[in-house]
Amino acid sequence: MRLNERATALVDTEALARLLLRAESVASSKIEGLEVGPRRLLEAEAARQLGEPASDVTAAEVLGNIEAMVYAVNSAADGDEITVAQLLEVHRRLLDGSRLAASGGQIRTVQNWIGGSSYNPCSAAYVPPPPEYVGDLLTDLCRFCSDDSLPVLVQAALAHAQFETIHPFIDGNGRTGRALVHLILRRRGLAPRVLPPVSLVLATWATDYISALDGTRSVGPSESERAYKGLNRWVGLFATVCRRAVDDAAEFDERTRELEMAWRERLGPVRADSTADALLRALPGAPVLTVKSATALVGRSRVAVNQAIGRLTDAGVLTQVTVGRRNRAFEARELIDAFVDLERRLASPRGDTRVAPPVRRVSRRR
Repeated sequence: MRLNERATALVDTEALARLLLRAESVASSKIEGLEVGPRRLLEAEAARQLGEPASDVTAAEVLGNIEAMVYAVNSAADGDEITVAQLLEVHRRLLDGSRLAASGGQIRTVQNWIGGSSYNPCSAAYVPPPPEYVGDLLTDLCRFCSDDSLPVLVQAALAHAQFETIHPFIDGNGRTGRALVHLILRRRGLAPRVLPPVSLVLATWATDYISALDGTRSVGPSESERAYKGLNRWVGLFATVCRRAVDDAAEFDERTRELEMAWRERLGPVRADSTADALLRALPGAPVLTVKSATALVGRSRVAVNQAIGRLTDAGVLTQVTVGRRNRAFEARELIDAFVDLERRLASPRGDTRVAPPVRRVSRRR
């Protein structure tokens, strides 16, 4: 809630929300080994909007994760129940267009496992429940997610751990499980507008993340000291992750506000509610634009958008680039650089790359 209350610096808070949602989706994909930098992803997104065929397979999979996350947060109204059908649709959108698209939205009918050999589960680190139990377990989990008796962060942490324990799909469980976190935060009213980039921090603390999740799976009585310690460790880590995600996202909000002020100084007088004004407010959510996407984004005529883009380009706010085969696009390089700085900071265990270097692959310092 604190991030949503503090994110007032931007003229258009929805622009910040779009960018942070994209960041969360990218980070969730990185945990699963899908590596793609911000500029590469934004250019692939622009090419898709122009109808270009997907040539970057990794970027296409990450774009699928963005679609799934957009659906997840938009489908979770305050107080509504979370359903199995919702989770299946999140998963379907996640895998749509990938090599596993046929499995999207389908509960697994085979046994899966984590770690060990690809041929049998004998040496696996964890073996989820048999497939015949998965449907009922998901139904039970959704009932828990729709209850309001626990504090919201505790509920989100436990739900995510339980989802990963059920492991209901043949692929995409981690990304769907992290989308479930945001379904709960949105449903409980904790993140009604702006999505905290929780996965960016989880990707940095990946070893602790996996270890803490494993610790929630205790063999023996659920009331045992070992079981309590495992749950407490995971819930404590999750709460710490959320706090850091909120703090760093708020700093990025401030940096974006400073950039917009600098752009307006360069441009000189900008008439309120003009096309140039609308584009400046929308840029944080769409740092790579085409004339077509900008026209749809701000709801102005193509002629007006062309003129505004020309003005922003002359002032150095936008730079012309080529996306796809020969399509013209425009990128706000300073904003992309600021986002790379955010990603690098969140990849540092201590939040400062001068003190502790990134522990995972990130874009190089500009």
